[in-house]
Amino acid sequence: MRSVSGTRRALKWIGNGLLVVMLVWTLVPFYWMIATSLKKDKEIYGFEATLIPRQPTLSNYTRLFGTTPFVKYLRNSTIIALGNTLASLLCACLGAYALARLRFPGRGLIARGLVVSYLVPPSLLFIPLFAVLATLSLIDTHQGLILTYLGFSVPFCTWLLMGYFRTVPLELEEAALVDGCSRWGVFWRVVIPVARGGLAATAVFTFVFAWNEFLFALVLTRSAVTTFPVQVTHYFGGQSNFWSKIAAMSVLGTAPIFVAVTVLQRFLVRGISMGAVKG
Repeated sequence: MRSVSGTRRALKWIGNGLLVVMLVWTLVPFYWMIATSLKKDKEIYGFEATLIPRQPTLSNYTRLFGTTPFVKYLRNSTIIALGNTLASLLCACLGAYALARLRFPGRGLIARGLVVSYLVPPSLLFIPLFAVLATLSLIDTHQGLILTYLGFSVPFCTWLLMGYFRTVPLELEEAALVDGCSRWGVFWRVVIPVARGGLAATAVFTFVFAWNEFLFALVLTRSAVTTFPVQVTHYFGGQSNFWSKIAAMSVLGTAPIFVAVTVLQRFLVRGISMGAVKG
């Protein structure tokens, strides 16, 4: 018994140690980004480089706002990410509920098709998508980029929400139907409120995808609707003497995601646990 107890204790310590290593591995890049944004240039390069800012300064942020239209890039990313999130949730909710609850020919084929469409490499599609959007005069527009993202986010959201909707007790819907509620009313008044945790989790994943997406934003935009990830590479061009401003821009670009996850944390955890109950 003592040997078994000792083995369990040793495994527990090993597991905790691995968790600490993973935590440090995850947090160090964020710390380095924030610390670099608060350093002067001489503390970043050469022999005077430091791990901790000796004289923290906000000059990198003031120079960023003074020399770049950063607010424009932030506004573009916000409009595109929010537009994609709202449109994806609207389309995915309807499709996921139909696939999860209704019975019709081809339902299984459509569900499998969602998975296959999501597995298509995006790099194979940006040339035909560019041709389509150019024909529709949607290059370098918010609408064009949102429509492009919908092709990837809607299948993912639909597949994710199918698992959440299946966790809603069927008895609730049947009771509402018996009381005279229509199928549409059941969807909006029963299913959506019960599955709001799953909706929040899906919304966060979709928002983060649209906010961080780089390839299509690079190919389908020029200057009017340039997003934050593209502008980081375009403006600074990899020049080493701009690392302090790159760090400041990265901190400000990461802040909206941090705020969204923090605000929706309670629903996010609940939504993830809901999706893990049934597939």
